[in-house]
Amino acid sequence: MKRSDFLKTMALAGTAVATGGIGGLNVFAQENKTTGDCDLVAVMGGEPDAMFKKAIAEFGGMGKYVKKGQKVVIKPNIGWDKTPEMAADTHPLLVKEMVVQSLAAGAAEVIVFDHTCDDWRNCYKNSGIEEAVNSAGGKMVPADLETYYREVSLPEGKSLKTTKVHQAILDCDVWFNVPVLKVHSGTRMTISLKNYMGIVWDRRFFHNTDLQQCIADSCSLIKRPALNVVDAYRVMKSNGPRGKSEADAVLTKALFASPDIVAVDTASVKFFEKAAGVEMSLAQVSHIEKAAELKLGQMDLDKLNIRRIQV
Repeated sequence: MKRSDFLKTMALAGTAVATGGIGGLNVFAQENKTTGDCDLVAVMGGEPDAMFKKAIAEFGGMGKYVKKGQKVVIKPNIGWDKTPEMAADTHPLLVKEMVVQSLAAGAAEVIVFDHTCDDWRNCYKNSGIEEAVNSAGGKMVPADLETYYREVSLPEGKSLKTTKVHQAILDCDVWFNVPVLKVHSGTRMTISLKNYMGIVWDRRFFHNTDLQQCIADSCSLIKRPALNVVDAYRVMKSNGPRGKSEADAVLTKALFASPDIVAVDTASVKFFEKAAGVEMSLAQVSHIEKAAELKLGQMDLDKLNIRRIQV
């Protein structure tokens, strides 16, 4: 699939959703590839849980990643004390569905956490994620104390050589990176790569050193997520990362998933620019290119087998 065609597809779909509806698969510029393993799945037009069901089916089901008796971590963005309508945090329906499917695949335990910016208790509650996780049989854990973190080495890092990572990530068998797609005042966009800042302790070092490089460096952690699942059901187009009102968010009803963190963020930025109507280039989100330079993934969408699905 050509990158230009993919972007045209995303633009058409995003615009259609934002203006009140989405047509059939004729919005896509090319037919889906039906052979070979898919590298990235783009789903549009449904609720967050329904879109994840479609996406994970394309990858072979949750059982491809979660085995019986395993300890699973789901890492959403829960950084802000905001309701789902604000699109500051990952949508609770998506997180809930991922907990449900992980347990159905045989997980012994599913843990959900984030190193929040606002008070973690309020973030967990008012985002709707705590209730969603508890009702699905998962477990929320805090991340507000340094004792929850252990130091790890990042030998591939350029600016960040060591950092303290939350024990839930270090002790699990498999984890999923589940950000929300939105603008950010410091890094222009926050998606999958930036979501790693919610698993580390000393974020001040990132800001005081080289923020974009440190984000890329943190993602060189040897324990990579099985999948990066980008919640683009509502995207925050202005006043990110916190948002000021519901007017800062636009309903786009999309979801992107890939084991390739660079690829999924590349696709997400391009989608955001068209669907949210906000000028945003990959050059502005420089941690994506820096992560590609560390060989953490592929920015060239032409080289990917992309599946596009409309719910």
